[in-house]
Amino acid sequence: MLVRYPKSDALKRLPKQFFADLVVQTNAEIAKGHDVINLGQGNPDQPTPPHIVRALQQAAENPLYHKYSPFRGYDFLKEAIAAFYKREYHVDLDPKREVAILFGSKTGLVEIGECLLNSGDTVLMPDPGYPDYLSGFAMANLKVEKMPLLRENAFLPDYAAIGNAALDRAKLMFLNYPNNPTAVTAPADFFEETVHVAEKHNICVVHDFAYGALGYDGKNPRSFLQTPGAKDVGVEMYTLSKTYNMAGWRVGFALGNPSVIEAIELIQDHYYVSLFGAIQEASAKALLGSQDCVRDLVHRYETRRNAFFTAAKKIGWTAAPSQGSFFGWLPVPAGFTSTSFFDCLLKKAHVVVAPGIGFGEAGDGFIRVGLLTEPERLTEAVERIGKLELF
Repeated sequence: MLVRYPKSDALKRLPKQFFADLVVQTNAEIAKGHDVINLGQGNPDQPTPPHIVRALQQAAENPLYHKYSPFRGYDFLKEAIAAFYKREYHVDLDPKREVAILFGSKTGLVEIGECLLNSGDTVLMPDPGYPDYLSGFAMANLKVEKMPLLRENAFLPDYAAIGNAALDRAKLMFLNYPNNPTAVTAPADFFEETVHVAEKHNICVVHDFAYGALGYDGKNPRSFLQTPGAKDVGVEMYTLSKTYNMAGWRVGFALGNPSVIEAIELIQDHYYVSLFGAIQEASAKALLGSQDCVRDLVHRYETRRNAFFTAAKKIGWTAAPSQGSFFGWLPVPAGFTSTSFFDCLLKKAHVVVAPGIGFGEAGDGFIRVGLLTEPERLTEAVERIGKLELF
């Protein structure tokens, strides 16, 4: 007789995947034969640049890489990461003490709660924010305090509004700029204030810099680590997924405070045996080689952004163009919630967007669009929405 074993309490605490049901609804419309334009996803649509693929192909023939990799990764990749940060952000990193290699930055973001906090401790999370942060909080059984990101505050946390009591309780703070989903970047003075708040309240800052390469209008997004004192109070997590279209390769890094880096490497000693060596070699070549592919990618996304927001303005859908990331963040029309607007667009325009409520309560009233298809298709999506005469 088949025995059904119960899930652990940790798994039972995991949040329900909000977007899973939306995918089912989307697929149902596609199954009916409708031409659905899906702007609800966050998966890069371009292939990895050929020179990086060739580097992997060549490195895969090296029999050294057919053995277990060093538990904490190859030194050459950590050195390449440090060189990349020095070149791009003028940040000095000690490859041995201030760099950890991750199985994609999501792994680091999910495991860091277990690394630094104990059951019942408090973490600060942006609202709206990347939903998978909650997975790590649930596994570590943490209490979550939301930091509302409001349009009137440029979608930055207002530490004064959060209050000293909540800041004193918190041991960990998550930030993410360029931001998913709001598509804004953070100025230097905000990061300076963050360092001051973290020092005063003894909070470790985790800055999710997944979209660090994607800034527009000639402005490069700032790394948190460019801020004086940042390495004293936290870490930054970077990924090759967006910068080089390497989402499926699962390559990320944690950078900064040595004690946090040591904790991350310790937990990974027990979970993993690092990345396939050939992937590490190809990643190093991506970081150290020509960055023309990155500049071309940013230009592609900026062209898409301009096409989408120009079309939106024509139908009366007013929103500030994205400052970074490959998303747009737009208000829903009067009389709608983000979920009812999603449903309306799917059923009547056959356009898929991501409802803001899926990123947190403060996200209701907005939707996120992915700039992950070509300008003509983005313009067509807006034109379909315009025919509904909602704005």
